Amino acid sequence: MTASRIAITGIGVVSTFGVGREVFWDAIRRGESGTRAITEFDVSTYPCKVAAAVPPVDISVAMPLSGELEGRDARADPKRYSRAALFGVIAAREAWNDAGLVFGEANAGVIIGSGGGGIDVGEAQYRDFFTNNGQHVSPYAIAVGICGMVSSEISIALGLRGISHVLSTGCTSSTDAMGYAAMLLKQGDCDVLLSGGTDGCVLPGLIFGFSRMRAVSTHFNGCPSQASRPFDRNRDGFVLGEGSWMMALELEARARARGARVYATIDGYGSTCDAYHRVQMDPEGEQIVRCMDLAIERSGRAAEEIGYINYHGTSTQLNDAIESRCTRMAFGALADRIPGSSTKSMIGHPQGASGAAGVVATALALSRGFLPPTINQTTPDPQCDLDVIPNEGRAVQVEAALCNCLGFGSKNSALVLGCSHA
Repeated sequence: MTASRIAITGIGVVSTFGVGREVFWDAIRRGESGTRAITEFDVSTYPCKVAAAVPPVDISVAMPLSGELEGRDARADPKRYSRAALFGVIAAREAWNDAGLVFGEANAGVIIGSGGGGIDVGEAQYRDFFTNNGQHVSPYAIAVGICGMVSSEISIALGLRGISHVLSTGCTSSTDAMGYAAMLLKQGDCDVLLSGGTDGCVLPGLIFGFSRMRAVSTHFNGCPSQASRPFDRNRDGFVLGEGSWMMALELEARARARGARVYATIDGYGSTCDAYHRVQMDPEGEQIVRCMDLAIERSGRAAEEIGYINYHGTSTQLNDAIESRCTRMAFGALADRIPGSSTKSMIGHPQGASGAAGVVATALALSRGFLPPTINQTTPDPQCDLDVIPNEGRAVQVEAALCNCLGFGSKNSALVLGCSHA
């Protein structure tokens, strides 16, 4: 099994806590909430007034890479980045540097997930078009606003000439991107891939739109840190988040041969569709269960080996209850002994980047022998009666973990991760 496992050898993060994987890990390890009152734009007339936004960040914090020539930034043109591209490039540089890889790495590419891509560019340009007759619409508006441009900006910034793709499958985008990346690496199409997810989506249009859907939390505007509470009985909707979680992926054999550190391995991937509804899960959960089963089966592991689950856990009434029930259906009597947690309780829901956020949290948890908590657990919900590691994390070493991701359009995806020494 070792020869076909995919190693995570580098990690980079831009999150609501700031820049850097250690900043991210320290916050989720302690159970810190990244949800705050929205101050970036006027939400005085909006039902939802909280989000887990990335604090102001600039390309100047991006790490330099070995072999990089001076003047490359002029070609990359960071001043035109969308928020998703900015977050993605910074996180990608950190991941690449962490993995000991170089600028222009041979036979390397990019395959990432993003739900909205440069949606912030589109919002701003349309606002100018309708209010100022388009006087300040940029000639680059379309080029930098499209979803597919995000991987191109990363490829340019890292000098990577291999595959450069963006998967946009809603909330499952980055989990699916990592699944496809693993397949390409196993096929020998490339030696190393930058994979993960990025979204910059704390924006007026999305906050208002999700408010109209009654999908986001509105009951905790006065106490933002308590708004995201997956599996708690008093949950009332998700908190919109954003950020980027990037990873360097390569065959484990290659990573070991070059002496790279391995955080964790990607052992199996599953993907299904309920074919049920554009925004609702099938309450029967048959395809969610099949997705988990596929990921475990393809990993070559038994269900008994799964020692942790990183839940999708959005903090919505229906979704958390269905995911809990599906976990019991998938694991049977084993479900009571498997601890799990929702990273979204701390970072909100970063849309297409959410799967990558969960994978990074899980990879760090496996490598460091500590399972992060699900915070804001005050009132148990009998429909969500699993061990969700309430409020305080645990020092536990596990050999394998399951990362769930569920999305709009009835999409389901899951990855099985293995401990690097297993």
